[in-house]
Amino acid sequence: MTKLSSQKQAEQEKSPTIAVYPGTFDPITNGHVDIIKRGLTLFDRIIVTIAENSQKKPLFSLEERMELIRQSFNGLGDRIAVNYTDGLIVDFALKQQAPTIIRGLRAISDFDYEFQLALMNRRLQRKVETVFLMTGFRWIYISSTSIKDAARCHGNITGLVPEHVERALQEKFA
Repeated sequence: MTKLSSQKQAEQEKSPTIAVYPGTFDPITNGHVDIIKRGLTLFDRIIVTIAENSQKKPLFSLEERMELIRQSFNGLGDRIAVNYTDGLIVDFALKQQAPTIIRGLRAISDFDYEFQLALMNRRLQRKVETVFLMTGFRWIYISSTSIKDAARCHGNITGLVPEHVERALQEKFA
């Protein structure tokens, strides 16, 4: 076997790269979808993980959020998985054999909070790295909270969330 062919075989046998993308996703927005799709150019598989946040009271149930996320990625097969955790993200990532956590940044104001989280995660578990991805420019101003507020007042949120999420929000606030 030549050096080149053994190198190629080693690359083919390489384990897939897996990342965890945590959030409350209440609901998933086109900004989240953008981060996930761009993350798929860096990782073979992304586990979108609904993380319990005791400081937030979600509009959608855990099951509803999981289903909205799944519907957002029909056709991507096993490259996207949807899960949840009520524990530490770094522990969850290790259990999933995912050495990387993806975090999205919209503006500099997000960075301070995200940097603190990344440092704490690094302190808790050195085997897990955090990768920051900037949200696409067209999504920089949106958040799940602002979208829910607009939908609650029957504002036009078309194009800010996937169509099935827009319908789900309209049903919640009918």
